[in-house]
Amino acid sequence: MTGRVAVLHAAQVSTMGTGSRPREQALKMSDKMTEKSATAAFLLVLAALSVYFCYIIARPFLNPVFFAVVIAIAFYPLHTRIHNVIRNPSAAALVSTLCVLLLLVVPAVLVGMAVTGELGQMYQSLSRKGVENGGMGLYVMHLLERTIAWISRYVDLSQFDLRAALLSRVQQMTAFLLETGASVARNITAFFFNAIVTFFTLFFLLREGRSMRKRLAALLPLSKEQFEKLFNGISDAIIANVYGVLAVSLAQGSLAGLAFWSLGLPAPVLWSMVTALFSLVPVIGTAAVWLPASIILFAGGHWGKGLLLLALGAGIIAQADNIVRPYVISQRVRIHTLFIFFSLLGGVQAFGIIGLFIGPIVLSVTMAVFSLLREERYLRSNTHSELNR
Repeated sequence: MTGRVAVLHAAQVSTMGTGSRPREQALKMSDKMTEKSATAAFLLVLAALSVYFCYIIARPFLNPVFFAVVIAIAFYPLHTRIHNVIRNPSAAALVSTLCVLLLLVVPAVLVGMAVTGELGQMYQSLSRKGVENGGMGLYVMHLLERTIAWISRYVDLSQFDLRAALLSRVQQMTAFLLETGASVARNITAFFFNAIVTFFTLFFLLREGRSMRKRLAALLPLSKEQFEKLFNGISDAIIANVYGVLAVSLAQGSLAGLAFWSLGLPAPVLWSMVTALFSLVPVIGTAAVWLPASIILFAGGHWGKGLLLLALGAGIIAQADNIVRPYVISQRVRIHTLFIFFSLLGGVQAFGIIGLFIGPIVLSVTMAVFSLLREERYLRSNTHSELNR
């Protein structure tokens, strides 16, 4: 009996031990899962803080870096050809960067020097005439005397001190021009600094573009086909927008040059190039060229030429942007011209001149993401239907 009791007791102990092992394993697994969740949460918070502080550090350089990305994508086919000839990646990237520098900077510098010379001569001429007539405001009033006399035939101007009002406006315009000139002078240093950052970044983007693309593809939770579709959508939008900018500059500059030449105005080729550059400036645009020219013609008594230039500028030169750019972009990215038009306007309003590139890119990314979501939904529905069968 004693032996039988001992055997039963041992069996009970053995059964109790066997039943407690799964509980212990479940508790250990639960503790590990809790520890992993806490680790993941900590890492996510740490990653969010790191990204935020990285953004604070990089915020002053976002515009030049973004322009470097745009230039790199637009000129990457040229870099590929150079890289096929020069096998060393660093040397090929350096040559490509220098080529882009020559293509972008040299024409801008030449035009800037020419415009500075023309503006200097114009300012000296106006200043000399202003001194001869007792001041710039009085000189402008002298030019407008005919206009005031003509208006006074049909409108009673006796109750309005038109001379004082015009002098006040001229003084305000002069102060604005002086302030703008001072602002431009202050921003020259910032411009050169941003240019250095842009081309320094461009060199590394061209040299390591493929490896960066592979690392980005590895980070994103997308298949290879999905990543290629998204990346190609962004690159197509950037390239199309660059082509659109060049097409608009060429169209508006050519139209302005033809208008100046047909009206017999001086230096039509120079002002054609200036108009092409001002086509990049949001809101003001080419009006910074043809509007002052029209005012100068009015002030000189050339009413017919002034009205014709004003009509050509507002009706044809300025409207070329709204026609050429959306058409060129829509031909490559396959998005409706109306959507492109609003993405350009909204981008400029939200981000300034850089919005000319950001707007269409955001639109292209949105369209690509919705296309990927539609494909993902289609694949899931097919998978469910096959499983139900």
